[in-house]
Amino acid sequence: MSNVRVRIAPSPTGDPHVGTAYVALFNYAFAKRHGGKFILRIEDTDQTRSTKESELAIMRSLGWLDLKWDEGPDIGGEYGPYRQSERREHYQTHCKMLVDKGEAYPCFCTSDRLTRLRETQRAAKKPTGYDGKCRHIDAADAASRIDKDESYTVRLKMPDDGETVLADAIRGEILIPNANSDDQILLKSDGLPTYHLANVVDDHLMKITHVIRAEEWIPSTPKHLRLYQAFGWEPPTFVHLPLLRNNDKQKSKISKRKNPVCLDYYRGIGILPKAMVNFLALMGWSFGEDQEKFSLEQMIERFDLKVGSISLSGPVFDLEKLAWLNGQYLNELTDEAFVDGLMAWQYNRDRLLELAPLIRERLRRYDEFAGLSQYFFSGDLDYGEIVKKLVPKSRSPKEARDMIKLIVEKIDSLGTWEKEQIETCIKSFVEHSEYTTKDVFMTMRLAVTGRKASPPLFETMAALGKERCRRRLRNTIEVIK
Repeated sequence: MSNVRVRIAPSPTGDPHVGTAYVALFNYAFAKRHGGKFILRIEDTDQTRSTKESELAIMRSLGWLDLKWDEGPDIGGEYGPYRQSERREHYQTHCKMLVDKGEAYPCFCTSDRLTRLRETQRAAKKPTGYDGKCRHIDAADAASRIDKDESYTVRLKMPDDGETVLADAIRGEILIPNANSDDQILLKSDGLPTYHLANVVDDHLMKITHVIRAEEWIPSTPKHLRLYQAFGWEPPTFVHLPLLRNNDKQKSKISKRKNPVCLDYYRGIGILPKAMVNFLALMGWSFGEDQEKFSLEQMIERFDLKVGSISLSGPVFDLEKLAWLNGQYLNELTDEAFVDGLMAWQYNRDRLLELAPLIRERLRRYDEFAGLSQYFFSGDLDYGEIVKKLVPKSRSPKEARDMIKLIVEKIDSLGTWEKEQIETCIKSFVEHSEYTTKDVFMTMRLAVTGRKASPPLFETMAALGKERCRRRLRNTIEVIK
């Protein structure tokens, strides 16, 4: 197989996700197995949610796992630029091509009309979707309305009946009824593309040969195949990987409510990058010979994507398995490498300087440092005897759980994790809730440190990091009975 080109295309709208790393790993391994190229493309068309901080965090996390891209926004390449926000003209040009060919059309429906349409469809217990109202507007009339600056989007003409056949490299043929796909918006009223148009245009222009992504994109693939057909382009080979699952009875899709999903969390608690790569490789793929521990290089030697090569039952993201695997790697280190790794992790001058102003006032002797700072270096906490204290006086356990859930939602919305932002967020929550400052602050202190007395709450949370605080708060929801 020659000239293999694959891509990972994350949206920089939040923390770097383990699912992104999982898909990136399988793309990377496939490309390297066939001497191909692995491309990083940033899909930042959602300008209200995309941030530079998130983009940098994605790059940092993939770099931590040593998944090095051959082309990308930071290093360039033959088919750049590699940020969708910088490729606007490509999308507008190609969208006009489709309209001119009669494969797409301007839609003048307002958001109010679309809302009423969905409400009517729900009331009638029918599937929601666009009803094609603007599909048959005369081209001259449409052009006249555009000339008068009437707001519009551009929609793709989808077939009304029949089925789309998706040939998936690991799943075989998948038949999807076309009735499931309405006329998808390609270009929004602000002139920016939707995911569907940008994804297909970029994959074609960047000569992507294999689209390896999560199975949640299967329902959208008929729209993508229809776009390839409308343009007259040859589609790439599609591979839809099984979704990562929580280790619960339902085997539900992995989520931050059940597991830490941010890669920064695992880096922060001392998971080695080689162990994380090994663990993610086991998500649906088997090295063979009942061997569970192997290197990235060993994986690349054996890795391929074909029917039967990936288990489709839904790989379980088991933290105990990850901890065991990490232990295997730690135990192989020499004493020198172990100490070097420990110092690089958190026992270093910069980290201790960060903690010094928080701990020093409470110290009488150096030997007290370890005990007073333990929760800064650990992952999950054992709440033991303080569980009952997590519930504020005059509040029920349910009220405490509900309060913590609301606090976590507020924390989730924070893009910057610094003392001032955390303090503003939590004080605003108190101000607009039925809970008192004492209720909120004491429960949060106990949740994130496991202690009634600690350094100032918001400075402590800033030093602990967002993922660790969020994880500990969520854990208290489970232990409060």
